[in-house]
Amino acid sequence: MRVGLFLTCVNDTLYPRTGQATVALLERLGCDVDFPLAQTCCGQMHWNTGYGRQVEPLVRGFAETFAGYDAVVTPSGSCGAMIRDNHPRAAARSGDPGLADAVAQVMPKVYELTEFLVDVLQVTDVGAYFPHRVAYHPTCHSLRLMRLGDRPTTLLRNVRGLELVDLPGAEECCGFGGTFAVKNPDVSAAMGADKLRNAESTGADVLCAADNSCLMHLGGMISRRKGAIRTLHIAEILAATETDPEGAMWARTGAHR
Repeated sequence: MRVGLFLTCVNDTLYPRTGQATVALLERLGCDVDFPLAQTCCGQMHWNTGYGRQVEPLVRGFAETFAGYDAVVTPSGSCGAMIRDNHPRAAARSGDPGLADAVAQVMPKVYELTEFLVDVLQVTDVGAYFPHRVAYHPTCHSLRLMRLGDRPTTLLRNVRGLELVDLPGAEECCGFGGTFAVKNPDVSAAMGADKLRNAESTGADVLCAADNSCLMHLGGMISRRKGAIRTLHIAEILAATETDPEGAMWARTGAHR
């Protein structure tokens, strides 16, 4: 299967190990992974702050860049939700039937990583090994728009050596919310503190999620309070194996703090 990797701005700029882990994982499962260099931002920040017209070139660029792939996979529930939920709206609003058609051709092939593993590849045991106590945070976009459900936790439960613990208040927002954290910093920090208290109460070594943006928010707070728990993208956990030294390296050093 020929897969186009949509890495996203945050991962490409700040967390390249997540992209490396995603490629290693998909190739281990038999996918032919390509990283088209023409990819740019999905337009989520623009859309969420009211710049709908400015999103249209980004929507067009995405549709053109990822046309022809069997599937488009992104290690981001947030950006995946932007593409699936809002690219069709932006295309329809543009009044350009050609753009709407291009989006309609690509959009159904876009998957968040865990969704692709479980629904398309039909794999729930990826052969991972990660001997740590882990709590999973279902981010807002992955939970409410992508509707990932139990796909991430099903994959985590099949990782050898991993102990998955329940996160109190798991479905509560961490407080990041993109520009929400900038416009409402005090509320955002309070929400993040609540999330971290819940995570730390589990005794987990690692707090993981399907969105590095939320993990960036929480990881920064952990660093400032010198907490013991660390944050890690789920792709880096699923890429780690006993026999793969690179995967083991991500597991040891891929934390966000």
